[in-house]
Amino acid sequence: MSPDPAPRTPAPEGSSRPSAVLTVSGPDRPGVTARLFTALAAPGQGVPAVEVLDLEQVVVHGQLVLGIVVAVGTPAEGGEGGEGGEAALVARLGRLADDVARDTGMQVRVEATGPGAAAGAADRPHHVILLGRPVSPAAVAGATTAIAGTGANIDAIRRLSDYPVTSFELTVSGAEATELRTVLAAVAAETGTDIAVEQVGLARRSKRLIVLDVDSTLVRGEVIDELAARAGRAAEVAAITAAAMNGELDFAESLRARVATLAGLPVEVLDEVREALVLTPGARTLIRTLQRLGLRCGIVSGGFTQITDPLAESLGLDFAAANTLEVADGRLTGGLVGEIVDRAGKARALARFAREYGIPLEQTVAVGDGANDLDMLNAAGLGIAFNAKPVVREQAHTALNQPYLDAVLQVLGFTRDEVLDACD
Repeated sequence: MSPDPAPRTPAPEGSSRPSAVLTVSGPDRPGVTARLFTALAAPGQGVPAVEVLDLEQVVVHGQLVLGIVVAVGTPAEGGEGGEGGEAALVARLGRLADDVARDTGMQVRVEATGPGAAAGAADRPHHVILLGRPVSPAAVAGATTAIAGTGANIDAIRRLSDYPVTSFELTVSGAEATELRTVLAAVAAETGTDIAVEQVGLARRSKRLIVLDVDSTLVRGEVIDELAARAGRAAEVAAITAAAMNGELDFAESLRARVATLAGLPVEVLDEVREALVLTPGARTLIRTLQRLGLRCGIVSGGFTQITDPLAESLGLDFAAANTLEVADGRLTGGLVGEIVDRAGKARALARFAREYGIPLEQTVAVGDGANDLDMLNAAGLGIAFNAKPVVREQAHTALNQPYLDAVLQVLGFTRDEVLDACD
């Protein structure tokens, strides 16, 4: 697995020290990096003492690419200082590069960094994640063209996964997040490839709690539609559900209307529906991986505790919140008991569970598909719309339209190898 790109380290403010970038490429073999740095560290040879400002190395199918940005040390450190400027530094490093190339069989190129390089290095870069099954050349061309159109630069590309979806992570510098998301959303819509944008930094890999919606997210389909089918009211309830999920109806009002159609159903029907639930592909992998990585995992649903509580227990989840159907004399009354978990209630539940575990909201993730998930998605540090309605995709931090729930792991920056390691 290739490492994340190293942080960009700007030269000290006001510094005009000459700097240069050395690029080493060729078939990977032991000792290449050591040979280059030994040469840079050796005194004399007409090369001034230098500082390493940036360093990045990747190996792709046996081919090494190593990039190093160096600057002349201060006079106290380097003696010769910056005499002659960048052109002189490049010429002197060129002789060193020839020696390293001869000894290692690699290509070693030296170039001046150019004016403004240090200022650009201070920009906060972003990760752009492309996910698809497959990722087409048109999607890559569209994304990279759109990125270039913003004036941004692609600093690195690595593959995150090849199964069940293919995903690539591009590290992009020199662009603002909103602009990137806007131009890339158009590419995603045109090519059918999911494209997520996240700022580079510790916050991305410091997520500690994830909340999943249940219906059409953790499990396939809508539980209340299944219950309504057993009550002979399927078409009526499906129409109300669709309107509520698209944001056309108040969720609490629509929930009461749908639950009223269930009056008279024997309570045993709840067990039948629960046993027939089908998890979304990748759901177990997502939960198992995140739990082994130390995240708290749970569900917050507009559905019913009679379904969600046993589901949470079977999956070993840390918490669950949902509505409770009223039961009398072994039958559903068509009413609800207690506080309704609606759109605002889901956000309150997320905040409550985060508070109980002592986790800041910015370190939480929420995943859902309906309009009643929007408050929760926006309250979380990262809100992911999963196979969601258009109104939800437009307002969430990022969207996934893949059929696999474990694609969330790639949005969080985990590679396929890390997933496999966590599942061992």
